[in-house]
Amino acid sequence: MTPLCTDPNIADPDGFYAELIEAHAGLSEDESAALNARLILLLSNQIGDRSVLRAALSAARHPGG
Repeated sequence: MTPLCTDPNIADPDGFYAELIEAHAGLSEDESAALNARLILLLSNQIGDRSVLRAALSAARHPGG
């Protein structure tokens, strides 16, 4: 099992966050939720490892432990 990386691992995280917010500009709440769902599925496919994805789901659902 590959462990879930929770340490900062994105070059220019503030720049990425700005791009993420910009991607939602002008979208309705439903369109924004759909964009998030598509992005999650694309990134999940990129990761590919079900054990890592399972750990990410758990960490997102239960932040801090």
